[in-house]
Parts: sequence; structure tokens; C-alpha cells
Amino acid sequence: MRRARSEGSRRGLRLFIAARSRFAEDSLQIAVERGVRQLVVLGAGLDTLAYRSPLAGRLRMFEVDHPATQAWKRERLAAADIAIPPSLTFAPIDFERKTLAAGLAGAGFDPQQPTFFTWLGVVPYLSEAAVFSTLGFIAGLVNGAHVVFDYANPRESLAVRARAAHDALATRVAAAGEALRTSFETELLHARLRALGFQELEDLGPPQIAVRLVSQPAESASERGGHLIRASIA
Repeated sequence: MRRARSEGSRRGLRLFIAARSRFAEDSLQIAVERGVRQLVVLGAGLDTLAYRSPLAGRLRMFEVDHPATQAWKRERLAAADIAIPPSLTFAPIDFERKTLAAGLAGAGFDPQQPTFFTWLGVVPYLSEAAVFSTLGFIAGLVNGAHVVFDYANPRESLAVRARAAHDALATRVAAAGEALRTSFETELLHARLRALGFQELEDLGPPQIAVRLVSQPAESASERGGHLIRASIA
């Protein structure tokens, strides 16, 4: 029984990862039609969006990550004979030494251009202060910005069965050298985003993700509490 629950948890996580990529890319398509001309991938890791997106010719793209992580990725790209698109710029930032604003400025980012940010698989591992520092920068861009990120509800707000799934994930990522640090009550997060100036919010919880993004009934949704959210400043 325990093994079956573990397999189900891993499958649910895989579906969530696929769903968040689809949600981000669908949202980016809409934003480009609304005038967005820059894409920033925060915590890019091995993200492949810049190498396969049909929007590459319409966007300047920036990948933000730690210098060591980006060096490793570039080695992997070279080993796989994958060319770096001419529209893509790497923005290596050690956040212990440099702010997001300074790092992007050094990479040629134009703060006057409408910009879309993807920030996937990162927020739960950051401090709350770091999350809102980044969101504050995005909200401060003068000609409009959009951001898509994922977040989790607090463990104590979950049903008993969902807590077990949450604990299994926390144990797995801790063993990999990470730790789940930050979660948000949905209504409180929305209030703080609006206070920053985000005027348009779209938030999908587990049932909406199941139906809209992975073509499953709402009843099949994971109860882990993972959400996908798009926040925009017109």
C-alpha cells in the first residue's frame, strides 16, 4: 500500500510539472499578443522554452540562474549539440552578491519593455522575503509585466491525506539537498499581490489544473495543495 501511494505521489508530481509548463506557455502566448516583447526565465535550470518556442523570433529572452548552474547547462547544451538561439541571453546572478535588477541590467534587459516572467519550481524553496523582493521588482516595471509561478498552501491547511503527500515530497526534496521553505494561504497571497500593484490574477488549484491542463476529472486531482498563478500589471 505504501509503495502504491509513493508511485501515485510521483505520478502526481510529474503531471503537475507538465501542467505548470503548459500553463506558463499558454499564458506567454496570450501576453505576446498583448504586446510583450521580453521573456525572463527565473531559476532557469535545464528549462528548454527558449530553445523550442515558436515565439523566439518575437521575443528577447533572458535566462536567470546561478553562474555555476548556467555554466553546467551550457556544457550540457554543447555536449548535446544544441545551439543557443540568437534571441537568448544568459544572465548569471549570484543573489548573495547581486540583485535581480542589476543582473538583468548587465545582460541588456530593457526595463521599459513589457515583459513576461516564468518562475517555475522555485518559489516553495525560497524565503518569503526573497519571493516578495522579486515580485516587487516585477511589479515596479513601468510598462507592464506578467509573471507565472507555482506555490503551495501551508501544510496545516491541507486535509489529512494531502498532508501525507506533502510530507512525502518534503522528504524527497530534502534528501536531494533542498527544503520546502515557503507556502501561502491563497487569499492572503492574492491580497499581497494586489497591494504590490498586480491587477489581474488567475489562480488554478488542483481541481482546475486537473480539468484544464491534464484532461482529468476534478476528483482525480492531487490534494497536495499546489497552485499555478498568473499575475499581471496591465
